[in-house]
Amino acid sequence: MELNADFSRRAVVHAASLAWTPSPINGVERRMLDRMGGEVARATSIVRYALRSRFSPHTHGGGEEFLVLDGVFQDEHGDFPAGSYIRNPPTSSHTPRSEAGCTIFVKLWQFDPDDRTHVHLDTTGLTYGSAPERAGVGVMPLFRDARENVRLERWPSDAEIVLPAPSGLELLVLEGGFSEGREDFAPQSWLRLPAAATLRARAGTSGCRVWVKTGHLSRRQTAPPAA
Repeated sequence: MELNADFSRRAVVHAASLAWTPSPINGVERRMLDRMGGEVARATSIVRYALRSRFSPHTHGGGEEFLVLDGVFQDEHGDFPAGSYIRNPPTSSHTPRSEAGCTIFVKLWQFDPDDRTHVHLDTTGLTYGSAPERAGVGVMPLFRDARENVRLERWPSDAEIVLPAPSGLELLVLEGGFSEGREDFAPQSWLRLPAAATLRARAGTSGCRVWVKTGHLSRRQTAPPAA
């Protein structure tokens, strides 16, 4: 399956308007944002776990990165409430579940194959710093290496946002909203801009909070090997 698989083009999905589609696991549904591959895929999705749902034990051949949007995600490593940011690198394994139900934004098979860095952050206990040369913008770093920069950003009301993306940019609206061109973005709206693009946006009247990743789209994106 290929969905938004041309990484040289702008891609947008207003996921909150999509129907939930079932996964192979009972009680786990998803809204697909981009995808290359079969059931094992390089994929970006919003995934919803129903009450007392459970995923099969599995190993992350290409790594897994996710942000808990609501509820509590659980596995044998702990309970991760809304605001938790997790990176499970290649070769890691777990058995996901959620007693109370949860929704997560998740990216699969997008790690450097040699990455072995685990990250477990509770962003609700962290603070936003200032953004150089972007007055009023708050930045909360989540992860950074030679390949990518992942962070949360908080944009003030009606702010003009200009963000060059020489190696690509991807963002998900968490709270509030913004406009870009003639398009409005609300919670669960996802935008991907290719390398050499520049984001030009205006935050809404209530401001905006977004998950942002930059630097990762200048490399060729590939599907995982077929099973």
